[in-house]
Amino acid sequence: MSILTLIIVAVTVLMMVYLVVTLLYPEKF
Repeated sequence: MSILTLIIVAVTVLMMVYLVVTLLYPEKF
């Protein structure tokens, strides 16, 4: 795996986590 692939995977995971958190805890945002 290249560095670019790792960065893309990391960004995708962070976006998914952010979306889940905003859906579960909308009162905090």
